[in-house]
This record gives sequence, C-alpha cells and structure tokens, in this order.
Amino acid sequence: MAERLLMRALKGGKNTKIITLNGKNITKMPSVLEKLPGLKTLCLQNNQISKVCPEISNLTQLTALNLGNNLLEEVPQEMKYLTSLKKLHLFRNKIHRFAPGVCDGLQSLILLNLNNNQLTWIPQEISRLKNLRCLSINHNQLASIPRELCFLENLSELQLNYNQLVCIPKEIKFLKKLQKLLLARNNIKSLPEGLCHLFNLRILDVAGNVIQMFPSGFQDLKLREFYCEGNPLFLKRPVSAIKQEDVWSLQEITSRFIMNQLAEKNRLLMKAIKWYPQVRNIISQRRKCAICGKFFLTIWLECVEFFPPSKNWKISRNLQLVPLRILICSYKCFYQRNPSIFGIAQVQSR
Repeated sequence: MAERLLMRALKGGKNTKIITLNGKNITKMPSVLEKLPGLKTLCLQNNQISKVCPEISNLTQLTALNLGNNLLEEVPQEMKYLTSLKKLHLFRNKIHRFAPGVCDGLQSLILLNLNNNQLTWIPQEISRLKNLRCLSINHNQLASIPRELCFLENLSELQLNYNQLVCIPKEIKFLKKLQKLLLARNNIKSLPEGLCHLFNLRILDVAGNVIQMFPSGFQDLKLREFYCEGNPLFLKRPVSAIKQEDVWSLQEITSRFIMNQLAEKNRLLMKAIKWYPQVRNIISQRRKCAICGKFFLTIWLECVEFFPPSKNWKISRNLQLVPLRILICSYKCFYQRNPSIFGIAQVQSR
C-alpha cells in the first residue's frame, strides 16, 4: 500500500504537495522523496522509522513534517536543511538529544512538538529558533530549562507539563508575547518574580508542584485561567508576634539613601555612581518594599499576604485566597498595613 501511494506521488512530480503514509509499518524513510522538491506536507506518523534519510534535505519547500510515534532517538541533523519548515511533530519517539546544529536552519519554524520523549536537557541553541511560537515538551525528563529559551521573543505558548523541573529561570520575563504557560506536575518550589512581568499571559497551570506562595506582583497578571491544585499553599493565619525594628548598619542607611535618590533621578548621584563600581555592585542586590515602594538591602521581614483571585480568572476549585510573598523594609511599614491581612507562615526578620 505504501509503495502504491509513493508511486502515485512520484507521477505527480513537482505538483505533488502532500504525502500521508501514517500507520504503514514503514521502517525506513523512503529515499525517493528527493524526487518531490515541491512537497509541502509529509506525514509519517505511527510507523517504525528510526532514522531520517539524507535525501530529505532536498525538500526545501516542506512546511509541515509529522514523524510522531516512531523510533527516532534524536532530533535529526537533516532537519536543519528544511529552511521552509513551519510545523515539526516529533512526539512519542525515543528522543533524548538534539543533533548538533539542528536548530541552525529551522528559522521558519513556528511549532515544535516533542511531547512524550526522553529529553533530559534542551540545548542553548534553541534560542536560534527566532520565529518559534509554540514549544511543547510535555512528558519528558527535563530537570531544568536553559535561560536561552527565554530569548525566543515570538514564543506565545510554552508547555512543560510532567517533567522534573525544580525552578524556572528569572529570564522568563523576556517572553513578552507569552500567552500560555503550562508547568503542571513538576517539582517547582517557587516562581520567579519575572513571571509577573508577562502582561500578555492568559493561561497559567502550575498544578501538582510544591509551591507555597507566589511572587509579589502576581495579583496584577491579566489571567483568564489559573490552575494551582495539588500545591502545599500557605493557609491564612493571623500574625501573633513581630520582632521590633533592628538597628540598621551604616551600609544599609547609606545604601537606602543612594538607591532611593537614584530612583528619584538625582542627577549628581547618577553621574557620580559611574565612578564607584563597588557601590554599584552592592546596590545591584536591592529589593523593593511591598508597602512603601522604596529600595533596601537587608530584609527586615519576609511574610505572606493573601489576596482574592480576580473574578476574571477561571481558577482551581476551592481556591479562595492566593498567598503572595512580600518583603517589608521596616517595622513602620509593616504597621502601615493592617497586620490582620498577613499570614504567620514564613514570617521572619533578617
């Protein structure tokens, strides 16, 4: 049957645009494909193909390739010659690595599906897929993702469900066009503050992780769907005790003055700071008080504030209050806000 379909396709020559050979028990990719330079779509799903034939490099007009549910062990190097490829499906193989240089030629790729494979890492070269909009790597064995992935400026959908991730790089804030982020069933302990800068994010799924609270600014996200069931979220309990204000060090007093003057665009300091790299290094560690909005170095209090999820969010069942991690710079600021809105969980002075 497969041979008959190929013969029919070959008769069409350059006019053949689509070939579908799904579920034909093919063990080797047909080398005669090189005779079809005008091919646009090639579907070889549900076969037993373990290698890609070199002749596929001639299919420079190919825009969609489906090799899902085969026996591939790597993202093949031959893919880099498919310069027109927009959609690449490699789900349900045995892929555990990217061949060297494979990302170099895939400049037109907008969708990459690597679900249900054996990947433990993603190469830094993933950042070369400049037009990628959808990246799906669900059900793999990823322990981390490279910061370079966060430089895919056109990415709008990122799926990393069912992996072994423990953290998300702070550079995720650069994914300005991201609308859908799926991180369910990993081992993530906390989300980076940069996540709160993703103002186009509409769907966030972090169900089944080990998150206890969310970063400051999380409540400002314009989410439509938010799923967080299966996390050990902090429950609201009133603060029962508070440490009195510590005496600040001279470095803390000086640093606070400099940082807040710089925030107010003090021209004299803005010019002078260029000549003091050690000072710049110290104040680069600054934090921002959740109450007064001023900068500081030494955290006086780290605690949890609870807020009700937006009425516009479609949320996990029984989620009434979302725990938010906030940092406070002083005893005075703490009591500017009603203490009853804070939780005792992880309250500490530093």
